[in-house]
Amino acid sequence: MSETPKTPVAILLSGRGSNATALIEACARPDFPARICLVLSNKPDAPGLDMARAAGLETVAIDHRLYKKDREAHERAVDAALQKAGAEVVCLAGYMRLLTPFLTTQWAGKMLNIHPSLLPVFPGLHTHERALDAGVRIHGCTVHLVTEGMDEGPILGQAAVPVLPGDTAEGLAARVLRQEHRLYPDVLRRYLTKSPASTPAEAALLVA
Repeated sequence: MSETPKTPVAILLSGRGSNATALIEACARPDFPARICLVLSNKPDAPGLDMARAAGLETVAIDHRLYKKDREAHERAVDAALQKAGAEVVCLAGYMRLLTPFLTTQWAGKMLNIHPSLLPVFPGLHTHERALDAGVRIHGCTVHLVTEGMDEGPILGQAAVPVLPGDTAEGLAARVLRQEHRLYPDVLRRYLTKSPASTPAEAALLVA
C-alpha cells in the first residue's frame, strides 16, 4: 500500500499552542495528508515553540517587537521563513496578530484559521463572554480561510456546543476548546484532499 502524500504545512502561533498540538498529533499519523514543516511564532518565549521542539519539529521565532510598528516588514520576514521551509499551507493556531494585506494576499486560499465562535457572530476577541452576554443557546468554533477582513473568510467547518445554565466564560471556553481540537485536524484533512479545481467544501456543523 502506498503512503498518503503529505502536504507541507506550517503552523503560526503566539502562545501555548494547544490547537497546534492537535494538528501535530494528527499530522504524525501515517494516513493524514499533511506534515508539519515549520512552527513559527512572533514571540520567542511562546510555550508552543517548546512543545514543537519536543516533537522534533523545525521552529523559528520572528519577534514582532523588533520591527516596531512596521507590520508588513515583520510579515515579509515571516513569509520568507515560510517559503524557506517549503510550506504550501499555513494554519494559524492562536496567532495573535492582525494581518496586513501583504500576508493575506501572499497566502490567499492557502491560509486557515480557527476562531472560537460560530462565525459570522462574535468575530474578534472575548467571544465566550460576548456569547454569554448575548444569551445565545449554542456557541462553538469555526475554521475558515483567512482574508483581509478579520474573521470574514469563507467558512470551511464549524463545531457547536450548547450553552448550559450557569455557564461561566471559562467553562464554556474549555468545552469549545475540546471541539477546536477535533475540528481543526478534520477540516485540514478535508481541505487538503479536495480536488485542486474545487471550491472549499460546504461547512459541516458538528454538534457536540
